[in-house]
Amino acid sequence: MTSGTATQSGSPVPLNTVAITEKAAAMVKGFAVRDGKQKWGLKVAVKGGGCSGLTYVLGIVDAPDAEDKVIAQHGVEVYVPKKSFVFLAGMTLDFSDGLNGKGFQFHNPNAKKVCGCGTSFGV
Repeated sequence: MTSGTATQSGSPVPLNTVAITEKAAAMVKGFAVRDGKQKWGLKVAVKGGGCSGLTYVLGIVDAPDAEDKVIAQHGVEVYVPKKSFVFLAGMTLDFSDGLNGKGFQFHNPNAKKVCGCGTSFGV
C-alpha cells in the first residue's frame, strides 16, 4: 500500500479516511427514518473483544463526540472516535443482502486476521 490508498470494493479508499458505500448509506438512512431520527449520524468504532481481539461497533447517534472525526458520504455523516480511527483508516463499510449473509460488512486493510463471522478482527 505504498500509494497511500487501500483498494476496497473496486475503488481506492484513502488511508486517511473511512468510506461508506451507497448501499450501506441507504440502509443506515432507512434505520434512522424507522427510528424517527431528525439529526443523526453513524458512529463507527472498535472495542476490545471478540474472537480476534477487536470488535466493530455501529450505532446511530444524535451527534458526534468532541474528538470524533466526521466524514460525510452519500448523505450520511460517519463519526469515528479518535482512538478507533487508527484501526479503521482506509476501511470501507458495505452492506450485503446476498445468499451468503445479510448485514454490514467491514473491508478493513488494517485487519491482519478476521473471525469467521466478520465482526471481529486482529491487527
